[in-house]
Amino acid sequence: MKLGSLKEGGRDGTLVVVSRDLARAVRATGIAATLQQALEDWSNIAPRLVALSDALDAGDADGAFDLEPAQLAAPLPRAYEFVDGSAYLPHVERVRRARGAEVPESFYTDPLMYQATSAGFLGPRDPVRVTSEDYGIDLEAEIVVITDDVPMAVTPEQAAGHIQLIGLVNDVSLRNLIPGELAKGFGFLQSKPRSALSPVFVTPDELGDAWRGCKLHRPLVTHVNGEWFGAPEAGVDMQFDFSQLVAHAAKTRPLSAGTIVGSGTIANQDTSLGASCFAEKRTVEALEHGKPQTPFMSFGDRVRIEMFDAGGASIFGAIEQLIEHQAAP
Repeated sequence: MKLGSLKEGGRDGTLVVVSRDLARAVRATGIAATLQQALEDWSNIAPRLVALSDALDAGDADGAFDLEPAQLAAPLPRAYEFVDGSAYLPHVERVRRARGAEVPESFYTDPLMYQATSAGFLGPRDPVRVTSEDYGIDLEAEIVVITDDVPMAVTPEQAAGHIQLIGLVNDVSLRNLIPGELAKGFGFLQSKPRSALSPVFVTPDELGDAWRGCKLHRPLVTHVNGEWFGAPEAGVDMQFDFSQLVAHAAKTRPLSAGTIVGSGTIANQDTSLGASCFAEKRTVEALEHGKPQTPFMSFGDRVRIEMFDAGGASIFGAIEQLIEHQAAP
């Protein structure tokens, strides 16, 4: 099934079940008011949502309506926790090389991960607002998984059973602020504003054989200003699968239902498949031409991030955002 949240009902939105073709939706009235509420009692609520999903796709759901992407908030408009990994070795190697840093040896056996912003997520059509282009505005096209309650110290095999939903994220980065922050030795803060989530999250069974080995084996397609930017294969060159990422996050603490775990920027060794962020594209250009040739994003630029199934249908809907100037208050 596919789940989303309408921009109504308060800060956590209103839970809707969305048809497989993303054209219709129905409120989950009487089942769960919000996606967070559903995740907190997932074993009981999920079967009822599945039944509603089946009715919707059969044309038998009372209260169904035509869905417009602009109606949707992020599926989880806010989450108790968002931890973002960096599971693609080509991305780690290139971006670190760009700032003159080495890949730590521990990365090959232990995932990189940081605590990301979770107090609010942008909806799939909400603009990215930044106060200055000098910050180095960048997109990062990634996959996320969403868990139910995860006990502390689970194994990867156990963690796989706690992955209940899958989606996309545009993990916005302000690249020119990152070096100074990391030089302090205390991690990201100002360089990581709010991210945007895909219109819907889907259950793993919705993906068929594209979901195997706790990886999503489809290209993640990004366009900037209508031009193709990249379509790297998400199931290739992923150093750690999602079960390993969830287990890593839960090593010393339990994870609350609704925790979002990110893959990090999708990247392949094969650079002909393009990039999922400007930092990587610029690094490839520097290696080939001696210096980057593509600037970071400007106000007025438009980003589109989407994944398609083998038949060419959009799986999660598109994240489509305009980069806008945010005036000081």
